[in-house]
Amino acid sequence: MLTTHRPLINLMKATSLVTGTRMILIMEYDGTRYHGSQLQANLPTIQEETEKALGKLTGERSRVMMASRTDSGVHAREQVASFQTRSPLPPSTFVKGLNYYLPRDIAVKAAFRVGDDFNVRRHAVSREYNYYVLNGSTRSPVRRGFAYLVNGHLNIGAMNQACQHLIGEHDFASFATCVESRTKSTVRRIYRAKVTRDDDLVIFNIVASAFLSHQVRNTTGALIKMGLGRMTIDEFHSILEARTPGRAGPTVPAHGLYLMRVNYLHSWEEICN
Repeated sequence: MLTTHRPLINLMKATSLVTGTRMILIMEYDGTRYHGSQLQANLPTIQEETEKALGKLTGERSRVMMASRTDSGVHAREQVASFQTRSPLPPSTFVKGLNYYLPRDIAVKAAFRVGDDFNVRRHAVSREYNYYVLNGSTRSPVRRGFAYLVNGHLNIGAMNQACQHLIGEHDFASFATCVESRTKSTVRRIYRAKVTRDDDLVIFNIVASAFLSHQVRNTTGALIKMGLGRMTIDEFHSILEARTPGRAGPTVPAHGLYLMRVNYLHSWEEICN
C-alpha cells in the first residue's frame, strides 16, 4: 500500500463525486512502488491507481475508501475497498475490467455489490497482519522485497512469551509514533499475537480491532530483540507499561509487512444479501 498527480487530485476535489450503489473490492498488491494505500498529492498510491482504473472502466469519478490504511512499502493480500457507482456492470466485469487497467502489481480478486449503509471501516471487527522475517545468514534475492533478513537464530519460545503480554486491551503508546500518540487514543484490543517458524521463515501474526501507525513494525522490532536474547521478558513488559511514545522498536522495514485480511461479522455472501 504509487508523474505529478496534483492536477488529477484537484480536479476530483472540484468535481462532484458519483453517487449510486456501493461496490466492494477485495484487493491484493505489492506495495514496493507505492507511498501507501491513501491518496497523496504528487506521490503514487494504491487509492490513486484504483480511482484512475475505475474512471477508465466506468467513465465516472469515484472516491475509493480502504478498510485498513497501509504505509509506504507495505503489501496486502486482502485489502477491502469500497466506492459508489451508477454503472450497471456486474461484479465479475468490475474484476476483469479493473485488472485490465490496473498496474501489474495491483489486482482485484473479487467484487461485490452491497447496501449503501455498509462501511468498510466502521463495520470491520478486526484487521490481521503478518510480518515475515527471513532468519538466516545469507540474503535471498527472490525474497528481498518481501521479507526482512535477520542474522542470528531467533528463539520462537521467547518471542511467544512476549506475545502473551500483548493480548487484550492495552494502551500501546510505547508502540506508536510520537505524533500520533499526542493526537489520538492509543488504546487498542489485540485478539491474537503469535510467532511461528517455517524453515528459515519466521512469521509474526497479529489480529486487532485496529492498529496505530507503525505499531506492528515497532512490535516486531521488540520481538526480534527478545528472540535474539537482547531483551528480557520483564524489559518487554516494562516497555508496554511505560506508555512512552516511541519506546518500543526498532521499527523494522516496511517490506516484510502484509495486510492479510479485514474481518467482518458476516461473510460477503451474507452482507450482499
